[in-house]
Amino acid sequence: MNAPVKFYQTGTFTVGNRLLAPEQRSVQSSSERSNSLTSGHRACQGCGEALGARYAVDAAMRATDNKLIAANATGCLEVFSTPYPETSWQLPWIHSLFGNAAAVGTGIAAALKIKALKGGDAGVRVIAQGGDGGTTDIGFGCLSGMFERNDDVLYICYDNEAYMNTGVQRSSATPPAARTATTMAVGPQPGAPFGQGKNLPLIAMAHRIPYVATATVADLRDLEAKVERAMSLHGARYLHILVPCPLGWGSASHDTIRLARLARETGIFPVFEAEHGEVTHVTKIRRRVPVQQYLQPQKRFTHLFGNPGHPEMVAKIQAEADRNIRRFDLLDDAQV
Repeated sequence: MNAPVKFYQTGTFTVGNRLLAPEQRSVQSSSERSNSLTSGHRACQGCGEALGARYAVDAAMRATDNKLIAANATGCLEVFSTPYPETSWQLPWIHSLFGNAAAVGTGIAAALKIKALKGGDAGVRVIAQGGDGGTTDIGFGCLSGMFERNDDVLYICYDNEAYMNTGVQRSSATPPAARTATTMAVGPQPGAPFGQGKNLPLIAMAHRIPYVATATVADLRDLEAKVERAMSLHGARYLHILVPCPLGWGSASHDTIRLARLARETGIFPVFEAEHGEVTHVTKIRRRVPVQQYLQPQKRFTHLFGNPGHPEMVAKIQAEADRNIRRFDLLDDAQV
């Protein structure tokens, strides 16, 4: 486990890099980084997905001695990083269809296995990656097949909770009550409906694959450690990263990290690890906060507040967060 970080600045969620040991500092620029997703891409200001992908892929590159191939589903990450004829990727990178990144990753892994049997380099590893639309919806069948066969691929889902690239339509990862282009803020139950959607980390756990984890861009060291742990294993692995989207969420670009942290601190997004279907570690909530603090900075939830607002829907979201806290035992004993 990583050494715990002491929060010196009482009352805030931040700790300055100058207060940390050098090896604990998360820096954007370093000669040791592979910069696999480098500058020049066209992500929106404050894009959580660009940040998450940069750190996840660089961690995978370190863990494999730069012997890595990536398959990438159609979506925001693909579109903003590879506007033809340009690319920001500095590793072997293959653009798949919207729904078959897991299958393409499986094919790459199979080809590498045959190549190794014929005397080729046996150390090349594979990641497949996509957004929540290409993962929880369009690519769900291919991904389940990859899990069931236990193919040697790490699949990374960058979850911004809607189809952001095509106009902010609802996906099965869109949270209840959120306004999207297809779940308008109208009627007695505005926004995305309650009782629908998929929880992909739990579905992945049900396949009893070697490794499943969740992470957020609010804790980059945790994200990197989970990628490195995943790459130390073989077989099917799944990492689900919450990546706030300022454009689709209607939030300020400078609030991306804050919202990712609040998603964890409210219990809305549990951060945990599991191996072979059993939870092995959870990240405890440091300071529990009500869901309103997470919802109010996002315009997609504006209809829940004000006059008259929908306090009953906020209460249902709070109940879901409380259920996550109980289910994953997210509170320290002092907070119970």
